Amino acid sequence: MKKIDEEKLETDTQARFEYLAEFIGFGAADIETILGSAALVAPAVPGLVDAVYAKLFQYDATWRHFAKPQSGFDGPVALSLEDLPPDHPSIAFRKHKLTRYLTKLVTGPYNGTMVQYLDTVGKIHTPKAGSTDIDVPLVQMNALMGFVADALTATILSLKLPSDANEKVLRAFGKLLWIQNDLITRHYQG
Repeated sequence: MKKIDEEKLETDTQARFEYLAEFIGFGAADIETILGSAALVAPAVPGLVDAVYAKLFQYDATWRHFAKPQSGFDGPVALSLEDLPPDHPSIAFRKHKLTRYLTKLVTGPYNGTMVQYLDTVGKIHTPKAGSTDIDVPLVQMNALMGFVADALTATILSLKLPSDANEKVLRAFGKLLWIQNDLITRHYQG
């Protein structure tokens, strides 16, 4: 039985990532599969981003979070949902961020910098980083991650890969998204 320093899992992001990766079985072959899928998945990213924002726009509980000042955005701020259409400059800014995130997932490299980036993705949706006005409830983050996972699965299935490649890509991304979800939810504890 392997001994795990559980306290370290709460204080050391790299150790947490390594533990999760080992436990889930996310390894070098999965990373190679994800990076190898970049030529096919990356061109689908803009459509995936549009689908995510179309979904977010359907609910006031998700869309309201964009009607606040956002770290790094220096354009006009919409302070109400009525002033925030899907083509608002702040939404274009956020879409660019999601595009960069999804592209980074398929281009790597998967090293300590990537682990910190994945952790920051969780933190920036809370007052702990970025804008202190941003505090997206965990239920909304879980809904978003569930939608992204399903949309990514649909995108991968639409590529019509050979069945063995299809399975490898789906499983690799599934493991990665579970790790990402943990690196989001950790910022909602205590």
